[in-house]
Amino acid sequence: MMLNIGLIGPLPPPYGGMANQANQLYQLLQQEPDINVSFLQTNSPYSYAFIGKIKGLRAIVRLLTYVGEVYKLTGKVDVLHVFANSGWSWQLFTAPVIWIAYLRKTPVIVNYRGGEARTYFEKSIKWVAPSMKRASVIVVPSGYLKQVFAEFNFETRVIANIINLQRFKPAEKNKNALNIPHLIVTRNLEPIYGLVTAIKAVAIVKEKIPHFKLSIAGSGPQKEELKKLVSDLELESTVVFTGKLRPDEVADLYQAADIMLNPTTVDNMPNSVLEAMASGVAIITTNVGGIPYIVKDGKTALLVEVNNAQQMADKIMLLLDNKPLYLNLVTNGLTEVQQYAWEHVKKQWLALYQSLGAKI
Repeated sequence: MMLNIGLIGPLPPPYGGMANQANQLYQLLQQEPDINVSFLQTNSPYSYAFIGKIKGLRAIVRLLTYVGEVYKLTGKVDVLHVFANSGWSWQLFTAPVIWIAYLRKTPVIVNYRGGEARTYFEKSIKWVAPSMKRASVIVVPSGYLKQVFAEFNFETRVIANIINLQRFKPAEKNKNALNIPHLIVTRNLEPIYGLVTAIKAVAIVKEKIPHFKLSIAGSGPQKEELKKLVSDLELESTVVFTGKLRPDEVADLYQAADIMLNPTTVDNMPNSVLEAMASGVAIITTNVGGIPYIVKDGKTALLVEVNNAQQMADKIMLLLDNKPLYLNLVTNGLTEVQQYAWEHVKKQWLALYQSLGAKI
């Protein structure tokens, strides 16, 4: 039976985690013989550029246009699948979908991906709950979010993120054997991602290991502050800001790297950690949110405390001094990440679509 699926969410650019996952799922579903998939983009450009420059007007135009498009899409599909996040994104882009689908008796999957879900629910659960209860199924990408939702009496199903193992894979050439270590950070330049900690850790390491490189791939409002910190710590010859990279450029960066630092202060299921594992890169990451659900300390990554530059520096030097540990992390990571391949994840999505579509 041919199933008509309607995906709703953001598309790149910008190349954020949810947009990348939405785009990837859309492209992969188009290749499935029994699926006809449509996509409604929540971050599409305005018809007239001047609208996007007027704050109140752009919100009204966006919402009215969006509601009309959701209504039309709901009448054409068997199942709706909306990518959801916290804050205003929930109220503007997810709640309307749920209510329209509910009124039109169309099954709707809420695919929730907000790493700050607990904080958002604590403040706004009375506004979120009425619409959330009318979703046919709530899907989350990690055991961490499943636990958070359970705290607020919502049942969820876990379907993991998809990692493109054709794009993210170990380099064919040999790494530099850590003679000239290359460290990377692939997070946006925002305070919640803890890049100050990573830079300070690098400054500590450089006192003992003068020759290595840190590439920071991302963009964001903290750019000038971080560049000043690099200058103040006299790290201009060590730290490189690459700017925001496309997925293929990120894949190339991973293949050129030895160690990935993930100094974030809050997280759910970061694609960057999975991509690093798939690329054969050793990982040092903070022990927050959903991260301990996807990596194990000493087996697939080294975990550190939030905002602890000294501890991160110690772990960097440990990996540089202990090649067997480094290779063990890489090997275990390559094995662990196989569960995020499309061949595994698609079985779960297709089974869910079919079960909901069969109820119509």
